[in-house]
Order: sequence, then C-alpha cells, then structure tokens
Amino acid sequence: MESFRARIVASLILAGILVALGQAQSPSSPNSSTSSGSSTSPSETDRVILKVGDVQVTESEFESGVGRIEPQADPDKESSEKDAKSRRKLGDDYASVLMLSQLAVASHLDSSPEVSRKLAVARVQVLSDAEFADLMRQADPTTEEISKYYSDHVADYDQVQIRRLFIWKRQGDTKDARVLTTEAARARAEQIRQACAAGGDVKKVSADLMKSGEGMLDPAPLLFARGGLSPNMEKVAFALKEGEWSEAQETPSAVLVIQLVKRDRRQLGQVSSYIEKDLQGQKLDAMLDDLKKKAGIWLDEQYFGTAVAPVSGAQRRSSDPPSQLQKSEKKGESNNEDETQK
Repeated sequence: MESFRARIVASLILAGILVALGQAQSPSSPNSSTSSGSSTSPSETDRVILKVGDVQVTESEFESGVGRIEPQADPDKESSEKDAKSRRKLGDDYASVLMLSQLAVASHLDSSPEVSRKLAVARVQVLSDAEFADLMRQADPTTEEISKYYSDHVADYDQVQIRRLFIWKRQGDTKDARVLTTEAARARAEQIRQACAAGGDVKKVSADLMKSGEGMLDPAPLLFARGGLSPNMEKVAFALKEGEWSEAQETPSAVLVIQLVKRDRRQLGQVSSYIEKDLQGQKLDAMLDDLKKKAGIWLDEQYFGTAVAPVSGAQRRSSDPPSQLQKSEKKGESNNEDETQK
C-alpha cells in the first residue's frame, strides 16, 4: 500500500509544485480563489481545508486534484476509520508537496537551469494534453456517421458458432497406438463427424475422445467474430452452411475439422461503441497529420533515423495473444511429445 501511495504522490508532485509556484509568486494570492478572505460566505465545496503558509486550498480544489484518487467509502462496510486515515495521509502528503515547493521558490530553485527546464517541459506536456483532449472532442463521430459506417461494413460484424474437432497426429517414430497416422486421423475425424450427424450425444462423444487421448472435440460450440480466427479457419467457417462440417486445417500435430453450428450478425447497438472509437481514432489521426503538415515539422534523419513504416494487419495479428486454436495445437504438440518420451 505504501509503495502504491508513493507512486501516486510522485505523480502528483509536479502538479503540486506548479500550483504552489503559481500561488506563491502571485501577488494577489491572499485574495485569490485559493484564499478564504472572500466577503461572501463560501459554499461547502469552497471551504478551505488545507493551509501551508499563505497558500490555502479549498475542498473543491483538493477533490479535483489529489482527492479524486481517494478510495470511495463503501456504505455497506465498516471502513470509515480506514478511509479517514487514507484521506489524512493524502492531505499530509499534499501539504508536504506544497511546503517543499514554497521552500524551493524561497530558495530561488525555480530559477535554476535544471528546474526551469523541467517546469518548461511540464508546461509543454500540460498544454499538449489539453489540446489533445480538445481534438478528441472534435473527433467525436456523430450518430449518423456511426450508422453509415456500420451499413458500409456490415459483413465485418458477422459471427459464427463453430464446433472444432482436433485429432492428434503421430510425430516421429512413436509406437503409441493412441497417436494416429495422417490417414487414420482423418478416418477417425470422419467417424466422429458421422456420430454427431446421426444425433449422438456430443458431450459423451467429446468425453470419450478426450479419454482416449486421440484428440479433442468442443462439447459446446464456440462463438467467433470476424478476425477472431486464423485466416484459413475464418475462410472455411464463414463459407459453410449451418450444420456442415469441413476440414479446416492440418498441421504436423493435428487434423482440424470444424462444424458451423450457427451464423448470425451483431447488431448496431452491440458494436456502436467500438465503431465510435474506431472512427474517432481515424478522424484524430487525420487531424494530427494535417496539423503536422501545417506546422512544418522536420526531423533530422541522421539523428532520428528514417520514418517507421506502418504496421500491417498481418504483422499486428502475428503479435496478438495466441488464439484458442493455437493453444489447442500447442496442447496437441505437448501431448505428442509426452507420449513420445514415454
């Protein structure tokens, strides 16, 4: 907990210093919004809750900065004492930051080259974040744009429920009868397909196959959206008719056969939030590219190197976490290796 709090405080130090510097250097700070010297009665959130010398912090200022990271109390739990200690610790930490920043100004450390550089960098970052947030608001797509994007890419939201059948293949010179040759694996896959098509209990067939060590059959169909399967499997799965089986892939370790159980499509309401993010990202990228061109940005390639080429879709997919198919194939390879060692 202490290490976590230390990281929180460290992230707030810069913001605290900037606030304190601005207040300490402003000749009107005693009568500013951080002062309680107003002739009107302060509202509940404008009451001063923290003082460090002449600098005063109101409740609303604290809550909008440091206070928002305070854990919210659970009314169903008796944790008021713990919450109070956490809030007190945050208050003590923030007061320490303000105190140290005031001492830094009094010692003219804000005029040192190193601190001046850091303050300048912090100012650039704060302004950059503010402009980026404003650009994101400008890039928000309209309801009409989201609906049109969905209509133009409706096939992208198709999804399939498939049942996968893996039959492990013999690798090397293993003599284990449970690990089949390619021909025997295909014959076994066809036998299981026929058993399922004849109305057999799929869960029992799956359990028996798993027990035999010859392969794996999904006892219940799995749902995959477009892009969720390997390219070869996706091509086969989305080309099948409901109820049909087809060999989808063969690897050195397994024969894979799939059955299309059901095919449907996600509706606009289910994907609108994803489309909104995609469109916002596209519009934001275009806006940033346009701004960069207008700004006349130039980088010395001798120092920075040449521009990095965009990552292709295939490269992105190769860096994605392993799919269920890949995990199953790895499991099959591991099973075969274990059997070979025996």
